[in-house]
Amino acid sequence: MNPLTTASSEIDRSAVEEFASDIAYYLSLTPRQLPSRYLYDDLGSVLFDAICRLPWYPITRAETRLLAAHGKEIFGCLPALANIVELGPGNGEKLRLLLDASTPRRAGLTVHLVDVSASALAAAATIIGGQDGTQVVTHQATYDEGLRSATAGTEGHTLVTFLGSNIGNFDPPGAAEFLHDLRTSLNTDDGLLIGVDLVKPRRQLLLAYDDPLGVTAAFNRNLLVRINRELGAAIDLDGFSHRALWNEAESRVEMHLVARSPQAMSIPRAHTDIHLDAGEAIWTESSYKYAPEQIAQLLRSVAFEPIAQWIDEQDGFALTLAKAA
Repeated sequence: MNPLTTASSEIDRSAVEEFASDIAYYLSLTPRQLPSRYLYDDLGSVLFDAICRLPWYPITRAETRLLAAHGKEIFGCLPALANIVELGPGNGEKLRLLLDASTPRRAGLTVHLVDVSASALAAAATIIGGQDGTQVVTHQATYDEGLRSATAGTEGHTLVTFLGSNIGNFDPPGAAEFLHDLRTSLNTDDGLLIGVDLVKPRRQLLLAYDDPLGVTAAFNRNLLVRINRELGAAIDLDGFSHRALWNEAESRVEMHLVARSPQAMSIPRAHTDIHLDAGEAIWTESSYKYAPEQIAQLLRSVAFEPIAQWIDEQDGFALTLAKAA
């Protein structure tokens, strides 16, 4: 028996068991929910990459403009930088853009990529691995596990990049807790580069999360495909529609899967059977939006000191660089 195959099987089995446990728990809540991190299987990652290229989803373009315009300034604020850890690298294009701005400082950098998606890691590693003098290490893990692994025993200063407004997927207390935990993995004067989507008009926000081509709807409904495939369910995909709404009071866009008619959901591996009435929704993702001053307040509350902030006025996006205090 190949021990590597056995280890891989055990990891896969453990991941499915955790998936099943989470699905059972979150579907039992009121309102019913599904954790957004499970949207990003291999197909989900491809669909999200397509979303980032849609004309109605400006986050990637805005962040790319800021990285291109201010990459040299970012590296100039971080002398003796030895390591970069990117949480959720996507296809690697944004980090490659940032690395291009580091020449000649790039020499000797070690880049750690952290993601739960094997396909996303492979794509990013391919793009970034061709950069001269850059060593690439991948960590197929959650953000907290991957960050701990990436920073264990490192020498020199580290920059953590958390781009794409992924912090918006946490509610405010969860965002503070996540950043606090991130801070505990860093040393004083290590850096954090965080991209955050800003509050903008309701119509603009809703188009970004309910595009006319239906790509975001497919991304959302793919979670049901994953439950069917991995947990032995037979959920009727046509029985659910995608809904995005702007919750102004909470400053967040919400994504839901809404039952078009009464739905019986039996999920054998999660030991779960539920009934949904027509119109009943399952909440799958939140994307919180911020004002620029709120970002600085959040960072200071968890022992980061903002040292620079750049704003893309065209599409309402902020890139903030902070140091661990």
